[in-house]
Amino acid sequence: MHRIFDARQLLLVVTQRLGLVLTVALGAYLLDTILSELLVEPFALLITTALSLWFASMLNSWLNQLLRFYPQALQARQAAFNAAREELRPEHLERLFCNILSGWGQADHAMVLSGAKESFRGGGIEILENSPVLRALRQLRWATPERLARERPTTEREALGAFLNEQRLGVLVISEGPSLAVLVGVGVPASRRPFTYPQVTQLMELASIMESALERAHYSAKAQRAEQLATVGLLGASLAHEIRNPLVTIKTFVQLLPQHHQDPAFREKFFSLISGEVDRIDRLTEQLLDLAAPRTYTAEPLNLHPVVSASLDLVATKAAHRDLRIVRCFEAETDWVLTDASAVKQVLLNLCFNAIQAIECHTGERWLRVTTRCVPMGVELSVSDSGPGIAPEIRPRLFQPFASTKSSGFGLGLAICSDILSGLKATITVDPSAPGCGATFRVIFPCPPPTS
Repeated sequence: MHRIFDARQLLLVVTQRLGLVLTVALGAYLLDTILSELLVEPFALLITTALSLWFASMLNSWLNQLLRFYPQALQARQAAFNAAREELRPEHLERLFCNILSGWGQADHAMVLSGAKESFRGGGIEILENSPVLRALRQLRWATPERLARERPTTEREALGAFLNEQRLGVLVISEGPSLAVLVGVGVPASRRPFTYPQVTQLMELASIMESALERAHYSAKAQRAEQLATVGLLGASLAHEIRNPLVTIKTFVQLLPQHHQDPAFREKFFSLISGEVDRIDRLTEQLLDLAAPRTYTAEPLNLHPVVSASLDLVATKAAHRDLRIVRCFEAETDWVLTDASAVKQVLLNLCFNAIQAIECHTGERWLRVTTRCVPMGVELSVSDSGPGIAPEIRPRLFQPFASTKSSGFGLGLAICSDILSGLKATITVDPSAPGCGATFRVIFPCPPPTS
């Protein structure tokens, strides 16, 4: 592999290493000489070794920063890990990673393109799978203008060089995972100095971290979409019944209209009823379409109680068909929270459907209670049921993927709820199990900051 090391870089490396070794050795000798006069030899040697290692680590970090061998490498790596832990939306992750890369390379811009088989997209840029740029980069694994200028030119490498020049990139690397590949590029540094090979290896490590994070984010987004559509499917039968009732009423009045067209009272009743029933159908279909639409959840101030009521209306028919009573206890003095209405619906519907399925085969009382109350951290929404509760062996991994006791489904619902809420700075927990007391899930939504 071609290594970008010029004479100046080699001189700096040798100078840094010699300076580090000589300084640490001299410091260790002087420290050991002083401590030997004060302490017995084993203790003096132990203390000298410990302090010398600590000093060597600190001096090495300072020299790396001074000579700009690894500009902000550790900080960039840690920032990438933090972003991967805190953010699950692919488009937001890409923006965070671009900011991290710009800081790492001390450049005014960076790019992160991700894709699978057809194309790579990001930041308004698209590279097709059969592009010569991508073929050349897969062959080289990394590229800089300096490397392309020194190696044997080919048509594909010339296309790659033109791409680097067009996008004003100082380095471009590729990291490929099992189902996702990521192209990571950093602009020309402010110093105009070319990227060195140690910096390229650092960028490849950062690209690997970003590829894993984006792959997880894409899987999470697909799983959320699948769970969202599954919820819509469960609602379908209930909403079909709800929609059929007004349609039957409309059909009946339409059949009677020719016979009673001259009756003013009938016409007035007909028009008012038709208008009301159509509005009812429109509200039901609008709620279903809103739930089914792909969403990017964004926290904003809203009143929680109306959203919870609308969500419970969607499951009321399904609960009634199973002789299950829904109890609403809105005890929160203020329901002003900072969250996303569609996220609240998705989470609440998932918890309600889980409760209904748990109660189906349970004898005795059949009820589902939804409660709100104010707590120090915000507003708490709890969902309790009269079912059999949660098995002890499931509880430790309840919010992990594929944890389920149901005969159908993949056990992704609670894991997705946890991911959605985490992205909105909300939390979900489950109460300790007690024999015959069902299950209680508690979701705490943060309150918006007070306005001055």
